[in-house]
Amino acid sequence: MPDFSRRGPGRWTPIALSLAILALGVVATVAQPAAMTRLRNLTFDSYQRWAPREYRPAAVRVIDIDDESLARLGQWPWPRTLLAELVGRLRAGGAAAIALDVMFPEPDRSSPRVALAPWLAEPGVRELAGRLPDHDTVFAAEIGRGRVVTGFTLTQSGGVAEPPAAPGRFVLAGDAPQQFLPPFRGAVKSLAPLEAAAAGNGALNVIPEGDGVVRRLPLLMRLGDTVYPTLAAEALRVAEGATNYVVKSSGASGESRFGGKTGVVSVRIGGLPVATNAGGEIWLHFSPAVAERSIAAWKILAGEIPREELADAIVFLGTSAAGLKDLRLDPLGRVVAGAEAHAQAVEQILQRSYLTRPDWATAAEILFMLAVWAALVVLILRFGALAAAVVGIAVAAAAFLGSWLAFTQLRLLLDPTFPSLVALAVYLVCSVSRHWQTERDKLWIREAFSSYISPNLVQYLIANPSELGLGGERRECSFVLSDLEAFTSLVEAAEPSVVVGLLNEYLAGMVRVALEHEGTLDRIVGDAVAVMFSAPVVQADHAARAVACARAIDEFAESFRAAKHAAGLAIGRTRVGVNTGVVTIGNVGGEGLIDYRALGDAVNTAARLESVNGILGTRVCVSGATVAACPGFEGRPVGALVLKGKSVAIEAFEPLSRERAASQATRDYLAAFELLRAESPAAEEAFAKLHAAEPGDPLADFHLRRLRAGETGATVVLSRK
Repeated sequence: MPDFSRRGPGRWTPIALSLAILALGVVATVAQPAAMTRLRNLTFDSYQRWAPREYRPAAVRVIDIDDESLARLGQWPWPRTLLAELVGRLRAGGAAAIALDVMFPEPDRSSPRVALAPWLAEPGVRELAGRLPDHDTVFAAEIGRGRVVTGFTLTQSGGVAEPPAAPGRFVLAGDAPQQFLPPFRGAVKSLAPLEAAAAGNGALNVIPEGDGVVRRLPLLMRLGDTVYPTLAAEALRVAEGATNYVVKSSGASGESRFGGKTGVVSVRIGGLPVATNAGGEIWLHFSPAVAERSIAAWKILAGEIPREELADAIVFLGTSAAGLKDLRLDPLGRVVAGAEAHAQAVEQILQRSYLTRPDWATAAEILFMLAVWAALVVLILRFGALAAAVVGIAVAAAAFLGSWLAFTQLRLLLDPTFPSLVALAVYLVCSVSRHWQTERDKLWIREAFSSYISPNLVQYLIANPSELGLGGERRECSFVLSDLEAFTSLVEAAEPSVVVGLLNEYLAGMVRVALEHEGTLDRIVGDAVAVMFSAPVVQADHAARAVACARAIDEFAESFRAAKHAAGLAIGRTRVGVNTGVVTIGNVGGEGLIDYRALGDAVNTAARLESVNGILGTRVCVSGATVAACPGFEGRPVGALVLKGKSVAIEAFEPLSRERAASQATRDYLAAFELLRAESPAAEEAFAKLHAAEPGDPLADFHLRRLRAGETGATVVLSRK
């Protein structure tokens, strides 16, 4: 017997496939491939555009060598004496630190000794050059008056042999930070006298990501095995008057390794602790451009800026001039100078309002993916794709809302996009796999239940696989049973190929008629066909359908018989019995076999009524139970039949076409039948007249023979089936 507890092969396939997707998502979350990083950055950039950092006045200024300054004071490079004057005015204005976001790797070409080099052999020129001040010396002297930070650029291609000066010192706690910082191979640095005179020296590198957008700024960088600060960090150190940086990494007191060396945790600059990512960087939360932050360099030299604008400010001297190429994109879609990126970083640190991506963010995103995976798998497998889609959309919306609130309220960077995409992939894989599984189940059901003869029954079981178990229920149904007269004689007389072809054609027509009326084929035995209505699907009008089906079978069978007679094949009439009653329906069977059957006396009665046609001379006989459930039935009564083996009579009727039911002959029959039912002596004469008027009416002849044999009344006791 088939195992109907199994719904088809591969039921664990959706779970296995979704687990594979989940595993890939977890690996990608840990490995951070470029595509995932770009996707996450797009989300965080959108947040910054929607909610940029609100500018609050801070003691940070950008002294901008802009296009107007170049137009007023001359093209770049400016003489170092002019830069010395600019630095002097900034110091005189009370700047706490002056960070030069400009490098000076070569001597000033406008310096007298350099400018007069082609004429040094001329009399007096060398002496004149010696008396004139060297611009680099003047600039170094101004730098040496304090609070100035110079800069250098780290490169991957090598640079000067002597490393940059490093005035600040590092105090390390925990794992050595070098292993977490990207290595650089060389540096391009300012002239040694300038570096030596400076109070600080930091890396100018503002490193955009692959799409050209600056999102993070390092506080620490590495050249070989040496750690250097960046310009922003040095400017803060000088302004704070600090000597050391305190760098905490994994393994420091109060910091957990979580099983490994996980990176830099924070950098303390004077009294300012700054949380960083593992690479010693801070996320930049850009504010829109504001006039208060930036001052044109020419205005400083022209004396147009009051002292209070610069007092105690950390000043970054840089350029926004397009031709000098110190420009980057920020997440707001603006082009910003490198000096502004340093300035915005220092603003955030001073106001302790910088973005962070906590070290637990990755673990939280993985846990979110695990939870969503479990929920979607359960929902899809138990409740279907629609319920899972509703919950999935709600969860994704909650993830984005939670991420947005974390950004705006707590300044935390939590990625909702990639986990949501993983959840979407899990949903799609589970849904498609589940759909594919359902289709396989349907195919399996078709194969497993090939013994079910009725196509509409198979379709019902496919749509309702829970009905596949053994068992049954009580239900009122209607039954149509047919049989072909004298078919056994034809089988014995004709060639087997002729008989098989004839039977196939006949049964094909019978089945077609039954299915057209939405009947369920109960069984075919030889030339006999049994059709039931209201099973397995309940049909409120099952009795009317059964009567209509019986009449259609009769029409087909008579047409078929006439055609075969014309072809020389003598086949008999098709007898049809119809009955309605309460039966037990369901799956019955034993080892290796199952069948959907109706069990009960109503089926047997339909079979008896089919057989009674041979006695009555009719072709279709319908029980009174069916007629009672069939409003508008058109036909004539046969009588109250006491079937063989029964003690209670049942009313029987012959269905008629509308035209025949309204004919004079039918009206005469009904009048004669009422006399018969009343046991009137006039009944015999009435049927005799009917026989004379309608000599081909077998039912009138049947009752006339009964009356002449001495029987009375409309009750007929049958002695044979």
